[in-house]
Amino acid sequence: MDESQIVNSASARSLPESGAASLRFGIVGYGAGGKYFHAPFVKAARGIELVGVVARSADKKAQIIQDLPGVAVFDSLTDLLAAGVDAVTVTTPPATRRALVLEAVAAGVHVVADKPFAPSALSAVELAEAAEKAGVVLSVYHNRRFDADALTLKKVLDSGRLGDVWRFHSRFDLDDAVSLEAGPDGGLLRDLGSHIVDQAVWLFGDVDEVSAQLDWVDLPEGRTDAGFVVILKHANGVASYVSASKLNHVEKKQLLVYGADGSYESDGTDVQAQAIFAGRRPADDVEGWGYEAESRWGVLRTADGDEVVPSAQGSYVDFYEQFAAAVRGEGEAPSPARDGIRTLAVLDAARRSGEEGGWQPVADF
Repeated sequence: MDESQIVNSASARSLPESGAASLRFGIVGYGAGGKYFHAPFVKAARGIELVGVVARSADKKAQIIQDLPGVAVFDSLTDLLAAGVDAVTVTTPPATRRALVLEAVAAGVHVVADKPFAPSALSAVELAEAAEKAGVVLSVYHNRRFDADALTLKKVLDSGRLGDVWRFHSRFDLDDAVSLEAGPDGGLLRDLGSHIVDQAVWLFGDVDEVSAQLDWVDLPEGRTDAGFVVILKHANGVASYVSASKLNHVEKKQLLVYGADGSYESDGTDVQAQAIFAGRRPADDVEGWGYEAESRWGVLRTADGDEVVPSAQGSYVDFYEQFAAAVRGEGEAPSPARDGIRTLAVLDAARRSGEEGGWQPVADF
C-alpha cells in the first residue's frame, strides 16, 4: 500500500482544489455498496469529483488505492469533513448510518444515505428535519428507480396505452445467500424490499394499507426474513404485488402490469449490477451503458396485438447527476428524504403484517 495516498487526522487536513463547477464528493464506507454501487457511478457523473473515501481496515484501504487511484483515504467521516467536501454518500452498515448522516448534516454537507436510511419511518423523520433545518440536500439511494426495466415500464405507463391500471407485479429473486443481512436489524424486506417497494410507490403513489408474508430463517445472528410477498393497496386503487427471495436458488427479475386496455410484461436482468460485477464501468461507455439486451425486451399486449418495447437506458449515474443539480439549486433531488420516509412507512406496515398478520395501515408522516 502506498501510504502517501492515505489521508487521516495525523497527516494532511485538506484536499486538493478541484474545478469550480465540480461538487467535491466523499464516500463513507467501502463494502460491496461503496465499491460496486456508488464509486463507479460517482466517478462517471458529470459535475462531481470523487475526492475521498472513508475506510478503516487495511484491506479496504488497499482496495480503494487499487480501484480509485489518486482518491484520498480517510480513517473517519470527521477527518473527511475536516479536509473539505461538499457532499457525501453514507454506505456503512445500517446501524451506523444515523450518527454519520447527522454528523455530515451538522457540518453543512449534503448527503446521500444508502437504504434503508433509518430503521423506521419515525426515526427517519429526525434525519429529514435535521437536513431541512441545516439547509442541505438529503437523498436516499433508491437507485432502482434508474433500472432499465423500471424506466421502460414508466414510459409505457406514461403513454396511457394500458388504460386504467389494475395490478402491478414485481418479482426480484436472487440466488445470493451470502449477501443476506442477518439479525433483527437486517432482513430482505429492509434490504431488497426497500428498492422494490420504493419502485411501486414511485410508479403508483401513496399506499393506504399492506398485507405481507415473510419467510423466516434462524441464523446465528438471529431470526431473519429471507423472502417476502407484500401486497400494497395504493390510494389510487392500484394493487401492487411485490416479492423477493435470496435463499431459494432462483434468479428472476420480472415486472408485469395489468390495465383495462392491455398488459405489459418484462422478464429482464439486473443489467447494471451484472456489468459492474463483470468489471465494466459506466465511465468507459456512458452512452451505451445500462440497456437491456434485445432478447429480454418487454412486450406490450393490447387489442392491436403484441408490441416489443425497446429498453430505456438504465443508469445510476443519472441519480448522482440529478443529486448534484439539486445541490446547485437546479431541480428536485432524486428520492429525497421525504420519499424515503414514505417508503419506510410502507415497510414498517409490511413488517407488522408479517409478524402479526392481517392488513396493516400505513402511517402518515
